[in-house]
Amino acid sequence: MTGDLDEQAADDREAEVRRRMAAHELYTDAGVEALAAERVRARELAFDLLHTRPGDTAARERLLRELLGGVGEGVWVEPPLHVAYGANVTVGDDVYVNTNLTLVDDVGVTLGDRVMVAPNVTITTTGHPVHPDLRRGGGQFSAPVVVEDDVWLGAGAVLLPGVTVGRGSVVAAGSVVTADVPPGVVVAGVPARVLRVVTDADLEWRFRPPGTLSRP
Repeated sequence: MTGDLDEQAADDREAEVRRRMAAHELYTDAGVEALAAERVRARELAFDLLHTRPGDTAARERLLRELLGGVGEGVWVEPPLHVAYGANVTVGDDVYVNTNLTLVDDVGVTLGDRVMVAPNVTITTTGHPVHPDLRRGGGQFSAPVVVEDDVWLGAGAVLLPGVTVGRGSVVAAGSVVTADVPPGVVVAGVPARVLRVVTDADLEWRFRPPGTLSRP
């Protein structure tokens, strides 16, 4: 009888933590065995993906589809890929992901069609409160991140919980996105700010050499 009560208490705690995750409330997932098992599974699949041979595209695709919640057609991911759960990630068609993408997907991460991700990008759905008393027990919160179609995320960009990057926008290298990005713009900086709108003039592409930083 005691075992049944303990099992019911564990089930109730898991259900409450999952509810809080979905509702963007504070929670701690420490000691929730089902969630811990899901994270271990994700790490093991990511490990297997990392250790595939570069030319074994069939194995890479199979593992990626097993790891992530949804994968479209024409998707290429260069390992290593780091995930929290993997199952909360949905990737559209014709997506290219370069090395060392980190996805803290305690809740949903959505990458739309034709998204391009440069090396060392971090997308996190989870953060922690500012006040240390609320962090002491591992308190955290989560909110989904959406990257819409035709977005380019530059090298080292960081997307924080709850943001949406609008269709066709560019997040410049090293930027930290703390708020929603409108469609069709270039953003840069820490925190990221809109630099300009993407226009038809950008169809006339040519390499523009960088300038020289002025002396102080």
